[in-house]
Amino acid sequence: MWRSAVRIRAVIGLAVAQLRRSPGRTALSVLAVALAVLSVTVLASLGVGVVEKGEEGLDRANRDIWMTSDPVDPAASGTENPIVGAHGIAAEMTAREDVQTASPIAMYDVYLGTNTTAPQRRPAVGVQRTHHEFDFQAGGGFEVDEETAASPPPAEPSVEEIVIDPRVADDLNVSVGDTLYVGTSRQTARANEFTVVGISGYYSQYLGSPAVTVPLGDLQAVAGTSGTDRATFIIANVADGADRNAVADDLSAEYPEYDVRTSDDQVESMIEERTIVLASGVTLVGLAIVGGVVLTANLFALVAHQQRQQLAALRAIGLSRGVLAGTIGAQGLLIGLVGGLVGLAATPLAVTGLNRFSASMLGFERLLRTTSGIYAGGIALALVVGTVVALVSGWRAGRYARIEHLEA
Repeated sequence: MWRSAVRIRAVIGLAVAQLRRSPGRTALSVLAVALAVLSVTVLASLGVGVVEKGEEGLDRANRDIWMTSDPVDPAASGTENPIVGAHGIAAEMTAREDVQTASPIAMYDVYLGTNTTAPQRRPAVGVQRTHHEFDFQAGGGFEVDEETAASPPPAEPSVEEIVIDPRVADDLNVSVGDTLYVGTSRQTARANEFTVVGISGYYSQYLGSPAVTVPLGDLQAVAGTSGTDRATFIIANVADGADRNAVADDLSAEYPEYDVRTSDDQVESMIEERTIVLASGVTLVGLAIVGGVVLTANLFALVAHQQRQQLAALRAIGLSRGVLAGTIGAQGLLIGLVGGLVGLAATPLAVTGLNRFSASMLGFERLLRTTSGIYAGGIALALVVGTVVALVSGWRAGRYARIEHLEA
């Protein structure tokens, strides 16, 4: 045991001496490992954030049941509104004893502007009321009374109030109390006057672009679908004590032409509909890991190659291949440790910067999210892979560490 401890100490001493002898090479090696770790942690944070973002969106909606009809493409800003007679269906669902309340949601693209600006195309979400989750930066929201909410949508806008994203407010230079003109085309954009009652980016973070929110009936009137009463979703809460899975099954049997899911099933459905995107994310993470391993392997193969003269000298004085491999392996461990810590330290900065970019350009806040598992995986990649690859490189280098490699 004492001899083993002495050998380990000697190997570590040789490794440190080699690293000190070439500080430039050591710094570049540390930087390479740090970049490999950073690429893995950032991509993994993106994958975790995308999944959690979707789950939080449904959780914040605070609804037990979701009714829709395939295909629904939220990325299309609601150009598909497949549910016909949405108000009537919502009223029928609300009348059930096992349903507390139900309300439709519609999404359309609209043009909006002021008298002095050209109308801009923006996604619009139609709801019956706003709520405290909107976190208004200015003003407040709107609420449609129960009688109007349960009635068929009017042919003309009746509430005429709108909540806009902060970026829309900046682009149009408007604030709470100002008037916007809304239509489904540039020609009809000035046909309907809406008063700005609040500024919030609540729905923008889910649609990926600055969005506006208007009363459902008003949006259908502007879009010209009041007669068919089209909506994208109908969301509902079950009554106290009711089993939401049983309620969903009953509603599915009652409305076979639509898909009725619980909130958990809706998350799974959204994930299944985006298998290509998720597969791409998994592929990117896999490529980052493989790339990190390949980069690390090439790195320590190069390190071993550049030390062939020193290794040949050590071999000439009688050191075994195991000691030589241990020397390179110890260098891999030290470089992996320092590089891994640098990569982990840079991860929060990179994630914060990318989240700010995502929030300003895409409307998604906290799209990248780190976890303890991500940090553990990053340091494991640096330590385990770095050490193992370095040991293998050192062992292979030991085979070619010969006298002829020494300078005459």
